[in-house]
Amino acid sequence: MMASATARHLLVDSEEKCQQLKTEIEGGADFADVARANSSCPSSAQGGDLGSFGPGQMVPEFDTVVFSAPVNTVQGPVKTQFGYHLLEVTSRQD
Repeated sequence: MMASATARHLLVDSEEKCQQLKTEIEGGADFADVARANSSCPSSAQGGDLGSFGPGQMVPEFDTVVFSAPVNTVQGPVKTQFGYHLLEVTSRQD
């Protein structure tokens, strides 16, 4: 069986903003609420939920984090061509 993961993320246009939001989430703010209020990605309507996906379905920078980072720990800022992301892997099957 192929590896797969579920994750959520938020997307903003600056590293500073990304770091500020990470601090809020680490301080107890709900990831989904922060994503809905701040993320410029259409997934913000679902609280940043990206659903389930396998390796190679997301940009390489995402893949690296999603398939190596600890589950349920906010990662980032992660820079891609779209901007700066916070990522949280919510489950993974290797």
